[in-house]
Amino acid sequence: MKKTLRDKDIEVAMGSLLRGGVILSSIIVLFGGIIYIYRHGSEMPEYRTFNEGNSIYHTVKNIFKGVFAFKGKAIIQLGILVLIATPIARIIFSLVGFLIEKDYLYVAITFIVLTIIIGSLLMGVHP
Repeated sequence: MKKTLRDKDIEVAMGSLLRGGVILSSIIVLFGGIIYIYRHGSEMPEYRTFNEGNSIYHTVKNIFKGVFAFKGKAIIQLGILVLIATPIARIIFSLVGFLIEKDYLYVAITFIVLTIIIGSLLMGVHP
């Protein structure tokens, strides 16, 4: 007997994907925040003058270097990346679901949306 996916199954899986991504992101940010506060909680920032900051965690490569070095700011940034990646994963999941259902109109629409999102993310990358 062949088992087919129903729309309800895909909706439940997508909801779980989104919920899991947000929960995972929250846990990562909380963990990074605890590490950051533990290491820098007693520092008093200077608020009289504006300081742009000099965070080195602008690239994915630097974020992962910082995570492996157990830096709180880098771990927080990783949590934010996971949060950003969650809806993108949902779009990819939708694309696969539409392919399985052989609903090619929605495959095309979803692919266009995914291309626009990835393109806009890559446009912000500086060498």
